Amino acid sequence: MVDKVGLIYTEDYQKYNFGKDHPLRPLRLKLTYSLMEKLKLLENERLELLEPRMATREELERVHSPTYIDVVEKLGKNPNDRSISPYLYGLGPGDNPIFKGMYEASALISGGSIITADKVWNEEEIKIAFNPAGGLHHATREKASGFCIFNDIAVAIHHLKTLKRDMKIAYVDIDCHHGDGVQWLFYDDPNVLTISFHEDGRFLFPGTGFVNETGEGEGKGYSINFPLIPGTNNKSFIKLFRRTVPKLLEAYAPDVLITQLGVDTYFDDPLTQMGFSLSVYRDIAQTMKTSAKDYCQDKWIAFGGGGYLLSVVPRAWTIFLAKMLEVEIENELPDAWIKEIKKEIPNEDTPYLLWDRGEKVEVQMLRNPEIAKKIIDYTNSLIELSNEKYLPKLNKS
Repeated sequence: MVDKVGLIYTEDYQKYNFGKDHPLRPLRLKLTYSLMEKLKLLENERLELLEPRMATREELERVHSPTYIDVVEKLGKNPNDRSISPYLYGLGPGDNPIFKGMYEASALISGGSIITADKVWNEEEIKIAFNPAGGLHHATREKASGFCIFNDIAVAIHHLKTLKRDMKIAYVDIDCHHGDGVQWLFYDDPNVLTISFHEDGRFLFPGTGFVNETGEGEGKGYSINFPLIPGTNNKSFIKLFRRTVPKLLEAYAPDVLITQLGVDTYFDDPLTQMGFSLSVYRDIAQTMKTSAKDYCQDKWIAFGGGGYLLSVVPRAWTIFLAKMLEVEIENELPDAWIKEIKKEIPNEDTPYLLWDRGEKVEVQMLRNPEIAKKIIDYTNSLIELSNEKYLPKLNKS
């Protein structure tokens, strides 16, 4: 039997659209699918294309309050409804503008994430499934936040819990912004281990994700945060990631691995201040895939997330899919996709390689040895913290 990889996609994902001037542009999903197609990954015998569906009201209410869902639905029908104070629910001008049809668009992404989780858990041949439109990790029970209306990740986790009550779920988030919504929604739950790598909250939204946020009640010790210094580069991060994640997953022994694959850690992302080049995502993907096989019953559920350079996000998520499929792809980008990029996003530098080699990043680091040393020392301290504080708790549980 050939192990398969599920990819969830529909053109209707373009309807999750905050407007042409908003950083989270749905075009990035369209360009991602296009690149995967032009590299012939969609023709791979192991790939199974899957259609999403809208999450039901019952499925959404496992995470969000009925009142909040009503507000999203009413404003989606009539964005000018003056009977509602949208700012009380995190909606309105700014991060989360109201748009026509936002309930249906948000429920479709959540439904896609449910399909992703359901396929990996219930269908023996599908070991991995990826919903690039998912990963909306900031939304909380009664509030939109950080471009996220419904928290599709939490909706998918709760769906899994209906399939097996005592299921142990490990959630690893690599978005540059702390995965606060998922953390808080499961902060007292020992059956959901949340691990987040992100830029230090002193420098970036949402201002959370510090090392003292470790859970509460029965969930104490099951929330783990690795806040990173701005400018952290490939080498330092990979050392940290490889020396912590596999050990933590081995100790926790989850039934399934869920990952949020935000790629706004890229060194030139307009909203963040990190120092990754695209090649880092090959290493991250390999560690995730190996860890899922070795420690997570060979079950990996993946969602998208942040990333605000339209020329970068498609390449990063294509790198992830290629690793999922165990396909080696050439570094040169297809001419047809380069042409498409030039047409769709003329204001961004045109890429010609799938992964850059990070020369720009490494030169910046070498020019500032004091910062480089600080980053190295700090990431080493996070490894020590994991070994001395986080691992003992998981090994005892």
